[in-house]
Amino acid sequence: MHFSIPETESRSGDSGGSNYVLRKEYGANVLPAFPPKKLFTLTPAEVEQRREQLEKYMQAVRQDPLLGGSETFNSFLRRAQQETQQVPTEEVSLEVLLSNGQKVLVTILTSDQTEDVLEAVAAKLDLPDELIGYFSLFLVREQEDGAFSFVRKLQEFELPYVSVTSLRSQEYKIVLRKSYWDSAYDDDVMENRVGLNLLYAQTVSDIEHGWILVTKEQHRQLKSLQEKVSKKEFLRLAQTLRHYGYLRFEPCVADFPEKGCPVVVSAGNSELSLQLRLPGQQLREGSFRVTRMRCWRVTSSVPLPSGNTSSPNRGRGEVRLELAFEYLMSKDQLQWVTITSPQAIMMSICLQSMVDELMVKKSGGSIRKMLRRRAGGTLRRSDSQQAVKSPPLLDSPDATRESVVKLSSKLSAVSLRGISSPSPDTNTSDVHGNYAFEGIGDEDL
Repeated sequence: MHFSIPETESRSGDSGGSNYVLRKEYGANVLPAFPPKKLFTLTPAEVEQRREQLEKYMQAVRQDPLLGGSETFNSFLRRAQQETQQVPTEEVSLEVLLSNGQKVLVTILTSDQTEDVLEAVAAKLDLPDELIGYFSLFLVREQEDGAFSFVRKLQEFELPYVSVTSLRSQEYKIVLRKSYWDSAYDDDVMENRVGLNLLYAQTVSDIEHGWILVTKEQHRQLKSLQEKVSKKEFLRLAQTLRHYGYLRFEPCVADFPEKGCPVVVSAGNSELSLQLRLPGQQLREGSFRVTRMRCWRVTSSVPLPSGNTSSPNRGRGEVRLELAFEYLMSKDQLQWVTITSPQAIMMSICLQSMVDELMVKKSGGSIRKMLRRRAGGTLRRSDSQQAVKSPPLLDSPDATRESVVKLSSKLSAVSLRGISSPSPDTNTSDVHGNYAFEGIGDEDL
């Protein structure tokens, strides 16, 4: 989970109540150290430092399986959203879009979180309860051609109404889209009329916007099935196409195969796909499997204003986001690949959800349980999620990297969560170990 604290302001009388309640409930040994306060007025540089410390603290708490799933922490996040935007609790109407642009209007409370809104949309569409976990709500920015640029998947503690209205722009929307990556789960959804229609609408939209790669002959066949209203047959054919079910991101820049390459990134089928145009308009694609990513990180940099200023936020430049992952190119070769994109956080979220899905599948869990559900008014992780907690970190400095990689090929697919020594500009505290990392054995060569 990625938290951002983009701005700061001075407040007096803040007792840090939420941190106190968490510490009382879980004990001082469980919580990470809270950034210490200072008695005197902070300089702009010190304010910026504390902002970064608080950001990292929130991320550390959220990533802990026990703390991040606690109702105490999630209720704090919900209150913070309302208080920050000064939104009172009241009944409102919220518009949610389907992939084909159809609008679903639901009546909710401003304090309703993502799960509440998702259930309201499902009820309006007559989608059965057992299929709700197959879909998620996404915050998107609508482009001129009608396609969606994905900002992020709405988290369970998030208040969708507050999130979309706080942006104060009509181009930001909330969209319902399937939340899984393995097309084998389509069979469960297609058995229901509403589920079938949702998958069909999403696939048609993805083809129209060029997200799914289609030849002229395949396009002719799909058109014929559309005219016959053969939705299941249409989806069966679509499942065989490249990039079916993928999320596509806006054009960005990568350092692979060379520095400064303009690429288009897509996420799906347990991989990241990078497409680039070579001289002569030849299209080239490189695919990076999630199971070959040893670790990844998201970094951000915000240019600070030059000279003295009374506000650390005044004169800030645009945030620069990078997703970097260490990839197992061959049996003994690890290489960092960096993607510079405003959607780097969303890419990271996609990677994590693909890893989670792989692990749930390996543990014998059900995709239906991947969505957090309420139990007695509180949020809890499903049994399948708890079953795939990652093993302890395994530190591997550069000098021993080769031996660790060789070892991983002899272990089971889910037994190693490796953190290698990062490149010189890597912040190790922000590196996410991949517990679905498999390594490469002799049989793969």
